Amino acid sequence: MKPRKEAEGIYCIDKEGRMRVPLKVFASQEMLPALEEDRCLEQGMNVATLPGIRKQAIMMPDAHQGYGFPIGGVAAFNEEEGCISPGGIGYDINCGVRLITTNLDRPKTREKIEEILSLLFHCIPVGLGSKSKLKLSNSELDEVLNTGMEWALKNGYAKPSDLDHCEERGSMTTADAAKVSDRAKERGRPQLGTLGAGNHFIEIQYVDEIYDEKVASVFGISSLNQAVLMIHSGSRGLGHQVCSDYIRKMEKGLREILATLKDRELIYAPLNTPLAKDYFAAMSAAANFGWCNRQMMTYEARKAFGEVFGPDVQLKLIYDVAHNIAKREEHEIDGKKEKVYVHRKGATRAFGPGREEIPEIFRQIGQPIIIPGSMGTASYLLVGTNKAMSETFGSTPHGAGRIMSRHKALKRFRGDQVKEELLKKDIHLTAGSLKGVAEEAPGVYKDIDQVVEVAHKTGIGSLVARLKPMGVIKG
Repeated sequence: MKPRKEAEGIYCIDKEGRMRVPLKVFASQEMLPALEEDRCLEQGMNVATLPGIRKQAIMMPDAHQGYGFPIGGVAAFNEEEGCISPGGIGYDINCGVRLITTNLDRPKTREKIEEILSLLFHCIPVGLGSKSKLKLSNSELDEVLNTGMEWALKNGYAKPSDLDHCEERGSMTTADAAKVSDRAKERGRPQLGTLGAGNHFIEIQYVDEIYDEKVASVFGISSLNQAVLMIHSGSRGLGHQVCSDYIRKMEKGLREILATLKDRELIYAPLNTPLAKDYFAAMSAAANFGWCNRQMMTYEARKAFGEVFGPDVQLKLIYDVAHNIAKREEHEIDGKKEKVYVHRKGATRAFGPGREEIPEIFRQIGQPIIIPGSMGTASYLLVGTNKAMSETFGSTPHGAGRIMSRHKALKRFRGDQVKEELLKKDIHLTAGSLKGVAEEAPGVYKDIDQVVEVAHKTGIGSLVARLKPMGVIKG
């Protein structure tokens, strides 16, 4: 069924068949063919059939086919009648991004861009099999899982302001390390503070455009050409294993539910069951690991910048947001406040002004939203809106969104050529694998400018600043 246009940038597929709610699609007219070519529209309609879903299933402009839910999918489930689905969070639990300001400008940073990239690459393990310098004991790893960035603060790897500028203060109190398998812990133990591979990156950027000077100033963006640092990574093998473990548990223990599904990848556990509670506790623990992982890289980055640019350099965290996560939140639905479990898979929380979950310094303007680009393209800083609260359960896009598989990318692009093209744009690339560079070439992704334009024009995020890369590190 083709979506009907509801408003500029908003399309809808009305309830049909087993759908309990409509599917709302945020996209431009130009984006629709790509959504129709892969299975993501079908996946969005399937999400709308799940029990306890409230108001509407949602797809963001960066949406593309994923496991069960489309990547770029959002859905909220009533806590009494609803469910929780690992496919609605994804394998890389708390894959997310943080943006850090510096007191450097573009010319000063550019002078030493090769030196700082080399040192960061040396200090922060990158790539698929990268291993941390940390040797965590069982009790230390459990503390990371249970307390998140509180562990980093306690052990000298974070400042109090880092926690104040992080979603959930970097610690979901619903976490329980006991619900994480030994296998997941084995995979995660050597990976705290590592970048990983795939679309994960560290990028040194500069402020290219400021759209809202007042909000930018509150966020810490003071001028054009200000140098900033962006870190994009997640919970590594630990989060992947948590997802795999609980998908298997649900498939094995809830065969009667599995038999009713249009897509077995949508396997879920009803929220009032022990299995749902166990998964939410394990997912929360993996999310805490993800925040700690990005914090450890921030710690190393601060040391590296100090070594290259001197002791007066300052790196301050603007904010850290999760892209793959489920949260228990209160939202107004049909005029009434309701507790729901919001699944955001490839979507950024975009809370508007006044929400108590937002750090006090941002509460009057809305939370910072960070939408990274695709190696060589711009990234964006936005702010949450009241429109997002009413339309998308306080959610907005998380990035550009793939339009080409890694297999196809390897046939079309060569890593050395991508590196050369970036250098022509004065973007310096340091990578652990040229194969990985080819798989993540800018042409593999949607146009980030179009994605952000849809978010801004539909009001589910308001533009604050545009950032452009000077140097990139890939696994």
